[in-house]
Amino acid sequence: MDIVKFISRRSLVPRLIILILLILLATIPLYTKGYTIILLPSIFMYIILAVSWTLFSGPTGYISLAPAAFFGVGMYTAAILGETLPLPVFIFAGGLISFIVALLVGALTLRLRGIYFAVFTFGLVMFIAYVLLFWELHVTGTRGRFVIVVDHTTIYYVMFGILVISLLTAYLIRRSKFGLALQSIGENEEAAAHMGVNVTMVKVTTFAISSFFMGAAGAIWATKLTYIDPFIAFDPFFSFMAVVMALVGGGGHLFGPVIGATFLAYLEELLVTRFAELYKLIFGIILVVAILYLPNGLVGLIQKLWRRSSGGQHADT
Repeated sequence: MDIVKFISRRSLVPRLIILILLILLATIPLYTKGYTIILLPSIFMYIILAVSWTLFSGPTGYISLAPAAFFGVGMYTAAILGETLPLPVFIFAGGLISFIVALLVGALTLRLRGIYFAVFTFGLVMFIAYVLLFWELHVTGTRGRFVIVVDHTTIYYVMFGILVISLLTAYLIRRSKFGLALQSIGENEEAAAHMGVNVTMVKVTTFAISSFFMGAAGAIWATKLTYIDPFIAFDPFFSFMAVVMALVGGGGHLFGPVIGATFLAYLEELLVTRFAELYKLIFGIILVVAILYLPNGLVGLIQKLWRRSSGGQHADT
């Protein structure tokens, strides 16, 4: 009975910490203004991209470089619909259009594997960017679009809301039969198919769900920039950062991408403001070191240190 109580207490503490942290983040705009309200949505945005990427690529092992494509679709949706539709509607539309695009792309390409799938998803980013560029230059006679201006507090709360929903979705999927099916695909796709898993449906559906949050985040992010063009909206940097943040944090854990994105997003901001000319070089060195010496990410490092400290405490007793 004592063991049961101990285990239940250990599982309760992380939930209380998460709840307190969410309450703190939800109330920050009430007592903090200025730079913090501008910085935190950027961190939220990267967390959404990293968590969404991990939702599909983590359990399946399919390395997608398409986050920038769906993020950019959301941004252009905001630019086109933002002047005629209310804020919640065009943000949802950004996610929905990204979801539909991902369904179509996934149904056609998720039979590819390994490097072929990664290359195709990267090519998708550039393909959409150049199609939009051709359309604007030769059909609309413009290059780029202005986006409606939204105040920083609204951007903060909307991005925070998308973050919470994406985390909750990832948590529920991992604990469901659907999540088990995803895990079985990553371990052995042929065996999963023989066991009755509808492999194509599971992969395409999860790919589309993850893309919804990327598109919604892109839609609200566009209002922060006020002006976009195809190369701003479909910047491959967003794809690579989503992958790197998830891997540095620990793609095998739910909160790995959260920790990795928070750490690297803040580090990027710090280096950009203090070492503008060298920040990419320093950032790249840090990433290489982290990937080489942290194979299980920051979460794996934390768990390793926790086991050592727990072992030391047991040895003392």
